[in-house]
Amino acid sequence: MTLYQTTFEIFNKNYMGSAAMAVIAQSCLGGAAAMYVLANGTSIPQMIQLAIIVLACVFANTSILAQMKHKVIFNFILASTFISVLFIFLNSFVL
Repeated sequence: MTLYQTTFEIFNKNYMGSAAMAVIAQSCLGGAAAMYVLANGTSIPQMIQLAIIVLACVFANTSILAQMKHKVIFNFILASTFISVLFIFLNSFVL
């Protein structure tokens, strides 16, 4: 089994707890990413980055609240986490 499948099975088995922890974790991570983006200024590129981060977090939280399929929710959470970590890395070390 792949890491993705194994992690999804754990998420699916413990859905209620995992979804609650995912809301908290990815919201905090999104907030940290927004902080790193805004630390570099408030120009148009930073606002675009901020919009991408906010939309990713909103999609993840909305998918949980809308009770979508567990696989869709899991994919949104992974995407939101990846985007947040990417922008934290970019704004810390590259930009």
